[in-house]
Amino acid sequence: MQYRRFGKTNLHLSVFSLGTMRYLADAENVQQTINKAIAQGINHIETARGYGKSEEYLGKVIKSGLSVPRSQLYITTKIPPTADADSMRRYIHESLERLNTDYLDCLGIHGLNTWEHLELVQAKGGCMKAVAEAITDGRVRHVGFSSHGALELIQAAINTDLFEFVNLHYYYFFQRNAPAIQLATEKDMGVFIISPADKGGKLYTPPETLKDLCQPFSPLELNYRFLLSDQRITTLSVGPANPEELTEPLKVADSISELTSAENLIFERLEIHQKTVLETDKCSQCYACLPCPEKIHIPEVLRLRNLAVAYDMTDYGQYRYGMFENAGHWFPGMKANRCTECGDCLPLCPEKLDIPALLADAHNRLNGKAGRRLWG
Repeated sequence: MQYRRFGKTNLHLSVFSLGTMRYLADAENVQQTINKAIAQGINHIETARGYGKSEEYLGKVIKSGLSVPRSQLYITTKIPPTADADSMRRYIHESLERLNTDYLDCLGIHGLNTWEHLELVQAKGGCMKAVAEAITDGRVRHVGFSSHGALELIQAAINTDLFEFVNLHYYYFFQRNAPAIQLATEKDMGVFIISPADKGGKLYTPPETLKDLCQPFSPLELNYRFLLSDQRITTLSVGPANPEELTEPLKVADSISELTSAENLIFERLEIHQKTVLETDKCSQCYACLPCPEKIHIPEVLRLRNLAVAYDMTDYGQYRYGMFENAGHWFPGMKANRCTECGDCLPLCPEKLDIPALLADAHNRLNGKAGRRLWG
């Protein structure tokens, strides 16, 4: 296991962090998963107030005794922004009680997904007052934020200078947030990548087309290498439901060097294949088509279509597309069948894509079972 400095927190975190969103309701399984993670060198566990009973399960393990001193295990929990300081005070107290710990190494403001959320953390006397109090008395040591929001919002949150780290979506198949990583690095903030296996493409169950294109590597391994080779990134979350699911990701826990020529060749192959298959229907993700009058997240819909058509990543596309209209501010946007063919987006597209036709095709390919947040 390799370790990197988590920005200005000056904590040195393992390059893989144990995420706890998929814990099963089985205390023994949780204990075994945490013990195996620690034995493999993971020194950072991330949970959240919103992850079901995750804090409580982790707290039971802490109470029964960790396999390392508490001072050698860094714990992050996440709490949503609140409209007032009293609510945040109560939430911090409740998280500490559930976790059976006197302090949090890191507190993440969970889900700064809208401009209204950003206003909450900037309000004088609001939730950040309670966070500042907790930092002063030692109950919280470092504070950051997570976001599923727009790039511009993430950059604005970074520029408040209120935070020491950021949790972001960023993967080989979704590089929109690259400027946020660069800005965070310039601010000396730690960078934590959220769910690279799952949100990054359901890469633990890749389609045959993608597997063939990635040979002799696996798609999951390549995505991890894409991220670990970037020195600006501190740590990646791995969210096992049981100890066995730690094995595959941690095979690359020491592979943090620059991408090899063989790996770069595979990434080039993937790009060429996508261009060849999509031809003139490829959306380049410039986001010039927004805003849509019907609130369709056109670039994200077309990104999912790109992946489904080019790499047969239809299962992943259906999984993410099903979140539209079902996950609130965590995955905003209407489904593509809401398109009225108003034509507003057409002159904005530098590639002159027939966006209404592509939206209709995407909906036909991807519409299926409605999705929701895992813990929702």
